[in-house]
Amino acid sequence: MRIDIITVLPELLESPFNHSILKRAKEKGLLEVNLINLREFSTSKQKQVDDYQYGGGAGMVMMCEPISNCIEHLKKDRTYDEIIYMTPDGELMNQKMMNTLSLRQNIIILCGHYKGIDERIRQLYITKEISIGDYVLSGGELAAAIFVDAVGRLLPGVLNDETSALFDSFQDDMLSPPVYTRPETFKELKVPEVLLSGHEKKINEWRHEQAIERTKLRRPDLLEE
Repeated sequence: MRIDIITVLPELLESPFNHSILKRAKEKGLLEVNLINLREFSTSKQKQVDDYQYGGGAGMVMMCEPISNCIEHLKKDRTYDEIIYMTPDGELMNQKMMNTLSLRQNIIILCGHYKGIDERIRQLYITKEISIGDYVLSGGELAAAIFVDAVGRLLPGVLNDETSALFDSFQDDMLSPPVYTRPETFKELKVPEVLLSGHEKKINEWRHEQAIERTKLRRPDLLEE
């Protein structure tokens, strides 16, 4: 999978992709992440990428031309399955969406800033708009990092145990069950006996029951859906 991220702050994203699972994915050649500096596609001497909004009001708006120039430049070399804009008013990101998007080959992510991007870019280029929650960030970079982490770990071969992702929260519209490791007893709290039994069927049944109970308690809306 190749993900090209268009941003005015590429340095903000250098660290998240150079550690842990995403670093491993890149080293294995399973995931390629490129940071594209939007200012390089500005035609002004000052490398301006924003301007005042028509109609007045507080906040600057990201201009059409630099974004269009950048996207058109990228599209010369390959066809993109999705051009995604990270925005608070987009579709709320969830695990089902990540499962679907993990099957794509080439993706562009556009990180907004200031008051957002000119609406015409959304109309002309954007194929999917995604929000990571009902709140506003200073820019789309952190949201893009979350997206890449969520989708990257689903790529075959990225996780050491490829079955691990199948048991994550939300994969079956339920939360994950409790997990334990050594020691067996910690401050008088013991690991459930069933997990020590070695009986795979009973363990799986216990985990399923616990997942249902935890979901009922914490996210009953998932069961309703």
